[in-house]
Amino acid sequence: SLLTLMSTGDSPTPRIYVERTLAIIKPDAFDKAEEIEDVIIKSGFTILQKRTLQLSPEQCSDFYADQFGTHFFPRLTAFMSSGPIFAMTLARNDAIAHWNSIIGPPNITKARDSHPDCLRAKYGSSDLKNAVHGSESLDAAVREIKFMFPTSVIEPFPSREAPEDYLRRCVNPILLRGLTELCKEKPLNPCIWLADWLVKNNPNHPEIRECEWTCI
Repeated sequence: SLLTLMSTGDSPTPRIYVERTLAIIKPDAFDKAEEIEDVIIKSGFTILQKRTLQLSPEQCSDFYADQFGTHFFPRLTAFMSSGPIFAMTLARNDAIAHWNSIIGPPNITKARDSHPDCLRAKYGSSDLKNAVHGSESLDAAVREIKFMFPTSVIEPFPSREAPEDYLRRCVNPILLRGLTELCKEKPLNPCIWLADWLVKNNPNHPEIRECEWTCI
């Protein structure tokens, strides 16, 4: 029943959360961009933004700032600035985890052994030249998308609990009242009756009262 769907317990249908992530086709796989983009589309992603660019060593240093000080850092920035890259903002439910599962582990040996169908196993040649990049977390996705697409407006990612909390606090109580009144009234067209009731009883709709104006 509809009341069951409103309950704060487990939902009978899977919850879908739309996320965004940054995808980069690196210089070593740039000539395979069309093939990789085809994989992205067939995997259920929507490409919100895309651009071709070539980063300077300084820009690469900023992008990979979290790896500064590692022995890998100088070679990484040199490689990523060695040629053009293809950057994309991807969107779908669980975009970050799904994209990372498609590209596979960063270690090429592991990718080929345990994920032979992943993009890195197919297009990568070494741990450095491993074809593609994906954001590792929500915070990383926000930062990286903003880095590659500076003019984009990025709303904060809601937590998975936020929509459920909003429904519990703001939607379910008023809907429960409406369904209770519906059961009492038993109208001929319950859907239209409930829609009219919700419009009239919307707690977020301002109540306008007529006032008498007195001229002074």
